[in-house]
Amino acid sequence: MKLRNKAVFAVSALIIGGLASVAYADHSWGDYHWARTANPFTLELGDNVSSAWDSYLATTASDWSVSIVLDTLVKPGKTTSRTCRATNGRIEVCSAKYGFNGWLGIAQIWVSGNHIVKGITKMNDSYFNTRTYNTSAWRNLVMCQEIGHTLGLDHQDEIFDNPNLGTCMDYTNNPSTNQHPNQHDYDQLEAIYAHLDNVNTISSSNSVNRRQDVDLDNPSAWGKAIKKDKQGRNSLHVRDLDKGEKLFTFVVWAQ
Repeated sequence: MKLRNKAVFAVSALIIGGLASVAYADHSWGDYHWARTANPFTLELGDNVSSAWDSYLATTASDWSVSIVLDTLVKPGKTTSRTCRATNGRIEVCSAKYGFNGWLGIAQIWVSGNHIVKGITKMNDSYFNTRTYNTSAWRNLVMCQEIGHTLGLDHQDEIFDNPNLGTCMDYTNNPSTNQHPNQHDYDQLEAIYAHLDNVNTISSSNSVNRRQDVDLDNPSAWGKAIKKDKQGRNSLHVRDLDKGEKLFTFVVWAQ
């Protein structure tokens, strides 16, 4: 599957890099991306989830790896499900009973300049253990969407009762057909990663360690709300940290 285009993309991106962002790009969030010196690159997903989530994490990793610019690879976690502390150079994926605090899942991304340096995603089992959300459809959608945010993607559509677009990056009241990325998501990733950088943030050994000293489960710690969904709820927050770093939090709220 990867060999179809990845072998040639590393060369062709250097030739057409400046054109890709013009050809198809409308659901990235800002200019934020993982810094790397070559395409395709591999981003590790730390497995800190329970056995109930393992198959969904594996599916999501496989889905995003269809992209010709990146692979997502599940590796042993480096934190605990409840604490879920970020690790430089990769994404830690966690699941736990975080409480009936309103959110199904969150993606939290640390950036320095325009570069993503680390991230975490959390699946809230307080809700996913209920009849409403304990379904394959909801688990696939939230896992896929939160990891999509850590790659640099925003939502394709944010109106819950619009017809489904067939992508996990779509807000919906019925996730039945929004289980996986679609071609537009893969095209957007090509646009985001069309250019190369002269540094890497995907290698933890080359990243600067930064503290996580706030309770990031708590919405009061997420900083300023900078975006609302079409139901009027805050869907994206930003918190200014030290040394010019920022923390972004994307939220999937329970319906």
